[in-house]
Amino acid sequence: MAEDTPTLADVAPELAAVASDAGVSVAAEEAPVIPAEPKIDAQGRAYATGKRKDAVARVWVKPGSGRITVNGKEMDTYFARPVLRMLIRQPFDLTERGSQFDVDCSVSGGGLSGQAGAVRHGISRALVYYEPGLRPILKKGGFLTRDARVVERKKYGRHKARRSHQFSKR
Repeated sequence: MAEDTPTLADVAPELAAVASDAGVSVAAEEAPVIPAEPKIDAQGRAYATGKRKDAVARVWVKPGSGRITVNGKEMDTYFARPVLRMLIRQPFDLTERGSQFDVDCSVSGGGLSGQAGAVRHGISRALVYYEPGLRPILKKGGFLTRDARVVERKKYGRHKARRSHQFSKR
């Protein structure tokens, strides 16, 4: 930086004086945006929990060749439907990190669709913990938002959650 260029500390009192004359309050110093530090454990992995419906996935992301393991099985054997495999790979496709990370996860509860959504949510969160600069991309894609839709509970006096008893005229 050139020596004759004023810094924010040099100009701040003048800006505050001009702003007070105009009737506007201005903070003397703006806090710079600092990216969060990566959260990586001793083995070089980032851990996150993903949830969808009743499914909960514990996900570990580490540098590797792009291998995804779910409950000790390869992803292609655990999630047989191509739609579910595509759903899990979405965070890597969006961030263009497909073959840079290995994923090891254990998932329980719910059905296959909910489990795939939970794994996707966990992978997205773990990628943000490993590389905080990816947060705006994944946030804009909607991968960091937990899908809060769950099955409605059954109420007493009802057949199901909302279905009432059938009316009998006679």
